Amino acid sequence: MPIDPVSIITGAVGGVVAGGILASLVMKGNKSKQLEETKAEAERTRQRMIEEGRAEIARLKAEEAEAQLKNRKEMDKELKQGLDELRAAEKRLERREDLLDRKLNVVERKEQEVEQLEAKRKELMAGIQTKNEELDRMIADERVKLQKIASLTTEQAKAMLLQRVESDIASEVAELTQRALNRAKEAAEQESRKVILNTIQRLASDFVAENTVATIDLPNDDMKGRIIGREGRNIRAFEKATGVDVIVDDTPGVVVLSGFEPVRREVARLAMEKLVVDGRIHPTRIEEAVGKAEKEVASSIEKNGREAAIEFGCHDLHPKLQELLGRLRYRTSYGQNVLNHSKEVAHICGLLAAELKLDVALAKRCGLLHDCGKALDQEMEGTHPKIGMDIAQGVNERVEVCEAIGGHHGDIEIHSLYPILVQVADAISAARPGARRESLEKYIQRMKRLEEIATSKSGIEKAFAIQAGREVRVLAKADQLKDGDCARTAREIAKQIEDELSYPGEVRVTLIRESRFVEYAR
Repeated sequence: MPIDPVSIITGAVGGVVAGGILASLVMKGNKSKQLEETKAEAERTRQRMIEEGRAEIARLKAEEAEAQLKNRKEMDKELKQGLDELRAAEKRLERREDLLDRKLNVVERKEQEVEQLEAKRKELMAGIQTKNEELDRMIADERVKLQKIASLTTEQAKAMLLQRVESDIASEVAELTQRALNRAKEAAEQESRKVILNTIQRLASDFVAENTVATIDLPNDDMKGRIIGREGRNIRAFEKATGVDVIVDDTPGVVVLSGFEPVRREVARLAMEKLVVDGRIHPTRIEEAVGKAEKEVASSIEKNGREAAIEFGCHDLHPKLQELLGRLRYRTSYGQNVLNHSKEVAHICGLLAAELKLDVALAKRCGLLHDCGKALDQEMEGTHPKIGMDIAQGVNERVEVCEAIGGHHGDIEIHSLYPILVQVADAISAARPGARRESLEKYIQRMKRLEEIATSKSGIEKAFAIQAGREVRVLAKADQLKDGDCARTAREIAKQIEDELSYPGEVRVTLIRESRFVEYAR
């Protein structure tokens, strides 16, 4: 039987269709089963999440309840503490009220007593006034009677009585004065000597005596001609630039620079030394040398002032005061270098302050700056304490330091101990043997005046100034002065010396009274 291709194709297509339908039915069955499983799993997940949420909500509620309980307990505790404090405060207030009530009662009683005393005082004052009036009337009556009896007026009687009393008690007053002075000296001299001796013993310093001239050594005498220049133009240019006189005389190998202003003299000395070393001396070169010398001196002044301030711990010292200290390096007083003197006074002030339990640093600062006005006393009018104090006040220096500067010679009223320390230290430094020197003429005048003051007193026979004017030996006439009169006379001599003379340190007055009786056996 022949095979029909159409049938074959139709059968194949039908088989394919039947297979596709069967596969589709199988796949639908599987998807339905998977969907049911997915739904079941989702339901289980939902139930689990609901249970977890409920458990979490229960846990949160429990924690919130516990926190609320804890907060409530803390609030109850704080409330209890507040109530306790309030009760304690109420008790304290009650006690204070009781105390105030008692005090008020006491004050009221005191006021009543004061009123009673005031009333009694008024009564007594009225009685006293009445008695005084009666006594005045009685005294007036007695005075009239006495005047009639004595034939003397009141003024005459007073003068006579005062004269008698003065003559009777003059010697007693002198003795009492001497005893009082001896008692005061016994207590004060020992301690003051101990302090001052300890200070001087711990101080060791030299001194520098400078003149108003500076000597420049020359390599040869031909250099003098160069310094003078043609028709003296070089020497005139030098003197004009420096303000210092140049003295060229017959002294071999030297020229002399003379000037009273120490800074200008130092500038001139440095400039002349530079010109001598260089050998080229003409007006232009002189101006250059003087300019360099001025810069060197200015630098030296700044350095000296800064080093002095640092040496004594004055690190905050104003630059203006440092400059004044540096200028003191070229200033002398009675042959004593003022900067070295200021340092010495600062050392002594520190030692004295340590002994007296005062501020050592402040005492040193006062001593270091006490003579700073001497740096400008040749340029400005006024005393060096006044100049220095004005400058210190202008840079807002401490009050104690300003008083020490302005009052170390007793020119102003002082309100602290530090100016007194500076006065003592200044006297110690100036009175040191060899520290100062004065002109022979002034020295002789002072010695003569000491003897004249002593011999001007009645009852004095002779007087001798000894110890370079630091002591006066006075010989009294034994038949005219008594022992009590000698003490009074010695004090009068010392007081007149203090008022009329200026001197470093102190002058001792020794009055000697003796009686000598001589007989000869023959």
